[in-house]
Amino acid sequence: MTTLRERKTYRKSVLRQLYGAMERNRPEVSGAALREALRLPDDDLSAACAYLADEGLITVEWTSHKTPATVSLSHEGIRYMEEEEEWGDPRPSE
Repeated sequence: MTTLRERKTYRKSVLRQLYGAMERNRPEVSGAALREALRLPDDDLSAACAYLADEGLITVEWTSHKTPATVSLSHEGIRYMEEEEEWGDPRPSE
């Protein structure tokens, strides 16, 4: 089982990876590419994406196996990341 600190780290890593992709004009990232870039097990990636989607920061298209097929930042997620970039971490990812 992952710790709270690990879960927060995974969530921030997902957001940063998606923000970096958006800056390179790639608004959607495949779940496989995200998993490979972050080197996260399916369960941890799925949990991080589910949490961030529930918070309205990302949108996720899920596979039939409940793993992310495609992931992208929502408008709120972009604003969150821009705020973080400008001012530092504005709020913790709980």
